[in-house]
Amino acid sequence: MEINNLTPAELRVWRAFPRGEAVDFRAAPDEDVTGGAEWGAERTLRATVLRALLLNGPQEDGEIAALRVAGARVTGVLNLQHAGVDHAVRLAHCHFEDAPELYGSRLRQLRLSGSALPGLNAIRVQTETVLRLTECRIHGPIRLGGAQIAGGLFMERAEITGGDSGEPALALNHVTVGADLWVPGLRAVGEVRLNGASVAGSVNFNDSHLSNPGDLVLDAQTLSVETDFHMRRLRTEGWIGLRGARVAGRLDLSYAHLSNPGDAALRASSCSIGELWLRKGPPMEGTLTLRRAQIDELFLEPESVPDEVQFNGLVYTSLTPQQPPARRLPMLERDREGYVPQAYEQLTAAYRRIGDDHAARLVQLAKQRRRRATLPWYGRLWGHVQDATVGYGFHPLRACGWLLSLLAVGTIAYGLHHPPPLKADEAPRFNAFFYTLDLLLPVISFGQESAFAPRGGFQWLSYALVIAGWVLATTVFAGVTRTVNRQ
Repeated sequence: MEINNLTPAELRVWRAFPRGEAVDFRAAPDEDVTGGAEWGAERTLRATVLRALLLNGPQEDGEIAALRVAGARVTGVLNLQHAGVDHAVRLAHCHFEDAPELYGSRLRQLRLSGSALPGLNAIRVQTETVLRLTECRIHGPIRLGGAQIAGGLFMERAEITGGDSGEPALALNHVTVGADLWVPGLRAVGEVRLNGASVAGSVNFNDSHLSNPGDLVLDAQTLSVETDFHMRRLRTEGWIGLRGARVAGRLDLSYAHLSNPGDAALRASSCSIGELWLRKGPPMEGTLTLRRAQIDELFLEPESVPDEVQFNGLVYTSLTPQQPPARRLPMLERDREGYVPQAYEQLTAAYRRIGDDHAARLVQLAKQRRRRATLPWYGRLWGHVQDATVGYGFHPLRACGWLLSLLAVGTIAYGLHHPPPLKADEAPRFNAFFYTLDLLLPVISFGQESAFAPRGGFQWLSYALVIAGWVLATTVFAGVTRTVNRQ
């Protein structure tokens, strides 16, 4: 390109480029870049001129060339597909009439902070340092799939609308970020795709608002984050997918408001998380799915749990904050799969790790009661008997109380009405107390039961005492065995 063909605005940028000097066309620092289509020729730059500068611009000895422009209107397509650019590129607060084409390019640094764009195609782009889209206004899809960013990716307070193309508003699938993915305050309409991405630092979605009602709003399946994933005060309309994700540190959803009524709000099945925080926010509007997830510390406040959950296969080491079983058990009763024994075992183990055996027994008792509802009628009937009498063996002292009561009843009844002996000349002296004890204890014999035979109603009483003795004695033995095994 001949330099004589440049406009005054382009000539100004051309001369500043070799020395890396900044050119600022803005009339005011806070002007609205979305109205940049009305800017005149005095601040208009052709994309072909910028491309020529970046690929074959003038150089000066002892200077570091860079493209640093603010407040310009860029016309035409900035096409750098498969190009290698060794200069820093900063086009801040600019208005792009066409979406830049950066497919497969290699850049030293790219900063488009505060700019307005109709989209960005940067699939498989490589940057040696950072890629910054802070406070950008983008009215089309951002394609960054497979990008390799050696530094950080920054999109604080950016606003993205994906349009009606049907593709994600922000595609970061399989991107590799060498530092942080920093997007607090992001406003996105459409899907944000992070599946298969790898972030060496942390991910920050604090105070963001993601909207894709009734559909996938944040696809972070198989995402890998080496430190923390912050989503404090996040608002979503649509569901979050974290299946198979790995977060080495904390996944923080404190104060978040997740909404997808009638379907899942958060699907985090088969993922691995250091700490998961669900606290201080309203209950999710939708289902919470943590099936087969592996979590070291689960910080889950009962108030944040939605009406429907899926906890089958969930494994956690510790559960905080400490809450009594009466606060935790309703969460398990909301499982969409119905009775999930493993969920009760996990909660029992969490209480035992902190030494609260009483709470652990209450959870096991609740498990048996929940199981009872799945049994046929005769199983449910027998379960009610076990529950009422001995609490499924978790209240062995109650069984002892029943035994003592029945012993007193039998002693009084048979003390007032002695049963006749089977053989009068061989029978020992009748003792109502030991006769009743013979009936109640199945493994001990004092010689009374075999020597006397009650009649009429007292015979039926003896049958009842024998049956009750078997049930209660077995329960006491089972309760003692559980206690010994736990110790």
